Amino acid sequence: MNSGADIDVLARFGRALADPIRCRVLLALREAPAYPADLADALEISRTRLSNHLACLRDCGLVVTAPDGRRTRYELADARLGHALDRLLAAVVAVEADKSCPDADEKRCC
Repeated sequence: MNSGADIDVLARFGRALADPIRCRVLLALREAPAYPADLADALEISRTRLSNHLACLRDCGLVVTAPDGRRTRYELADARLGHALDRLLAAVVAVEADKSCPDADEKRCC
């Protein structure tokens, strides 16, 4: 049986992944730590909008800040998150590729 704490952790992770911008941020940070201005430029979003998403990811415990002189760098809270994102992405892509629905045209699904 899963504990309430396990469910809360997964729910926080799900909330983080529920937004495409947060997904893009996590995937970018999976590659390397980054500064907010650089992330905003790379993702082509405003710094204000990015700041809101970074705050959400911090609150979810998925990213942390690291002071770097007068700047603040963001990185994944744990390297295992990057590996988990890789595995989750691979699994979702595999399931998507295997998805077939013989009634897709009739049901207008898939």
